[in-house]
Amino acid sequence: MKVNTIVEKLHLDILFEKIKRSDKNESKLQIRDFDEDSEVVNIDKIGITEFGQGAVILKTDDGKEFPISAFSPDTAKTISDLRDGKRNEMPSVYNMLEQICENSGLLLVKVRIYDSGPALRANLYFTGKKELILRNYKASDAIALATLYSIPILIKKNLFKHCPKINSKI
Repeated sequence: MKVNTIVEKLHLDILFEKIKRSDKNESKLQIRDFDEDSEVVNIDKIGITEFGQGAVILKTDDGKEFPISAFSPDTAKTISDLRDGKRNEMPSVYNMLEQICENSGLLLVKVRIYDSGPALRANLYFTGKKELILRNYKASDAIALATLYSIPILIKKNLFKHCPKINSKI
């Protein structure tokens, strides 16, 4: 799915055009500011592996898949619940961040997953009263936040080149 289609479907274009710059020379992060070296993905499957780890398969609209595992089963459950529209009434770090953003006039607009050595990390992009990029967070937490906010998940294109394949069951 094209970025502009996502923006139009979610009616985010209207929201972001309302964000005015206080200084004409200051650039504001916009939802349309997607990196050319990233692709928008959606959660295709979420679950727990036979080793008790959380796992998710991210998929592009053209069918490319990227699996992510080795995160907590609690995070997998949270992502699954959020995807199903279930919001936990119990306080969580995700609810806390949401409240901080609301009180600070910030809105999470996208998350971008990339590799950082042996681990997958993510940057969180906020806009509103000011621009803010939180760098080097766990990819699984970024996916949970993207699910909570119903925002795009981007993944670096080079990760698809090194996508692990499962050839057989041991």
